Amino acid sequence: MGLQCECQKPIDVFYKGEKVGHYVADMLVEGKIIVELKAVLDLKPEHEWQLINYLAASNMELGLLINFGHSVKVKRKILSKEKNTED
Repeated sequence: MGLQCECQKPIDVFYKGEKVGHYVADMLVEGKIIVELKAVLDLKPEHEWQLINYLAASNMELGLLINFGHSVKVKRKILSKEKNTED
């Protein structure tokens, strides 16, 4: 589809404008969307919080949590400066 996709992409983590480390995203699409992949029976709240923390730490707004467990399930997370939302 012509989208830029990087797997196992290190992303810098910032706190109060200072780089404090990095984490490795399963996928980064177009440099804007973090995709976290799981293969568990059921997604748990900690999986969602992991993605939310990644979004907050990287100053990105959109993430997808995809579980390839029992059946494929996708959760979209949008992190804005005003509030966290979920679809």
